[in-house]
Amino acid sequence: MMTTLLQDIRYGARTLLKSPGFTVVAVLALALGIGANTAIFSVVNAVLLKSLPFENPERIMRFYNARTNEPSSMSFPDFHDYANRAQTLEHVAAYLVTGSVLRGGDEPERLRGAAVSARMFPLLGAHAALGRVFTTEEDVVDGPELIVLSHELWQRRFGGDPKIIGQQINLSGNSTVIGVMPPGFKFPVGTTYTMEYWEPLAPQPSVKQSVTQRGTVFLNVVARLKPDVTVQGANAELETIASALAAQYPDTNTNRSVRLVSMHESLVSGIKPALLVLLGAVGFVLLIACANVANLLLARAAARGREIAVRTALGAGRARIVRQLLTESLLLAFVGGIAGLLLAVWGVDLLIAMSPADMPLLKNVSLDARVLGFTLLVSTLTGILFGLVPALQATKLDLNESLKEGGRASTEGKRRNRIRGALVVTEVALSLVLLVGAGLLIKSFYSLLTTDPGYATDRVLTMTLPLSSGRYPKPEDQARFFQQLLQRTSELSGVEAAGLTTQLPLGGNESIFSFNVEGRPPAAPGSTPVAGEQFVTPDYFRAMNISLRKGRLFTEGDKMDSLPIVVINETFARRQFPNEDPIGKRIILDSESGTSPPPIEIVGVVSDIRHQDLSAEAYADAYFPFMQSPSSRAELVVRTSAANPNDVTPALRNL
Repeated sequence: MMTTLLQDIRYGARTLLKSPGFTVVAVLALALGIGANTAIFSVVNAVLLKSLPFENPERIMRFYNARTNEPSSMSFPDFHDYANRAQTLEHVAAYLVTGSVLRGGDEPERLRGAAVSARMFPLLGAHAALGRVFTTEEDVVDGPELIVLSHELWQRRFGGDPKIIGQQINLSGNSTVIGVMPPGFKFPVGTTYTMEYWEPLAPQPSVKQSVTQRGTVFLNVVARLKPDVTVQGANAELETIASALAAQYPDTNTNRSVRLVSMHESLVSGIKPALLVLLGAVGFVLLIACANVANLLLARAAARGREIAVRTALGAGRARIVRQLLTESLLLAFVGGIAGLLLAVWGVDLLIAMSPADMPLLKNVSLDARVLGFTLLVSTLTGILFGLVPALQATKLDLNESLKEGGRASTEGKRRNRIRGALVVTEVALSLVLLVGAGLLIKSFYSLLTTDPGYATDRVLTMTLPLSSGRYPKPEDQARFFQQLLQRTSELSGVEAAGLTTQLPLGGNESIFSFNVEGRPPAAPGSTPVAGEQFVTPDYFRAMNISLRKGRLFTEGDKMDSLPIVVINETFARRQFPNEDPIGKRIILDSESGTSPPPIEIVGVVSDIRHQDLSAEAYADAYFPFMQSPSSRAELVVRTSAANPNDVTPALRNL
């Protein structure tokens, strides 16, 4: 059997080499189809099929809002209640993405990290490669300033010094290094930037300010299922806990329910449909290539009619000839697969370069064993798909007619023409589907490009400014620092406007608050209106080119000792004051302390911006004066007059 197979391969190779034009065209067509499928599958494999790099990742869950089916942010008190009451969950942990400036060495460096609760590391099954991680006793509001470094940061900035444990580093304050994580460890996963440190959650300023505020939702919460517990069982328990919290805290928890979704599904749910559509599209491309090659083989079979007739006359059975022709088809497919694999190596790099920056797990894309197996399988199926019909058709012949002088013409009968016509129709139909799909994608892409985000980013620089809570413990100290920083920034050459904000548009962070309108009956529990909140300085609107529609913006006189005011966006005004002038109206923030906070007067209305998603409608947003409620972390936004905004960067770093 093996001898016969080797004989078929040698004969097939010689036959293909005798027709180099046909062979090159067929191989190129197959290489494009197989290469495109391999490249797309490598992305699908990395994003949709590979498990997350944690212990038993299928049991790691993300909390979702059961009503909206979106990831659910949670207040600090609710997080603790779910963590303490849930019996089906082995661990419950929360995190926030943070940023800090590492000082020391040649120049300061901005780093990205995460503030995580102490249960996060056992939840992920992660252990420090050097030193240790922090404990629950250390993850308290007044706990010490501790930090765990990534392996990459440890190597890059500290030279892999094993004596780093116990040392203090200037990371927006003096933090004590207690551990270094293993190489490649990353959490949260799916972010576009590298996480380079982890710090305790509870001492964070945003947590300290909201320890008892059940209505302030901002934490990302994850959990690990206990062994032998199903997602359905855990969700049933969470529904019971949510009902109990709603009965206990009706003002904030009515109609607030949660459910669990696997962390992997949470990461890929947004991109999964697009990847599957792409995989289907390149599948159509491969089918078109197969139809093309099948047509070429049918035409070639007509030219080989006398050869096949002679072999039949000499005693070769139909099965033997079909096997020989299929061997030639498989040879073409395997050569096309090898060429396609080479194209896929280049195609993967191109896909990564063209993919959106926030596409999750993109760094895991590689041509691994699963991708190579996929290429082999596709090549085999392709060879059979485009080779079988021409092989069967070529062996359906009238031996006497084929051996006559005009036999070649006789083989080109109506049956073969019908098959070739069907293949052409199939190619046209598949091509039409691809063209329609491409047209719709181009239309959607153009729609996104022409969407007005509500702000202008040309000639704009941003910087994260985290302050040390040790050096600037009081709000007055923080306000004084930021006022001086803004003044020095505004005096720099090339700076048109400089402002501060607590949240940049499309930054991935979200903070919302609930309120009532003064003079109206309080909303029923569970139906209190909510809006997004940002704290900004007066020139933030000018720096971002956000237009004033009515009233006024903030001034330098809006400080901690002045009357509380707010600027709202058009969506806020339209929803809460559809037939009224909102200027002069006042809102009352929800309070859980039992005391009624002072009303906040609306002094201005600004244009809408797309704060969370360009494809979504604008949310109701409210802007509060930063200096009335300063914090230890802010984003500096600078609009420059320079053609290249980076020309101003050195001066900003030297402030």
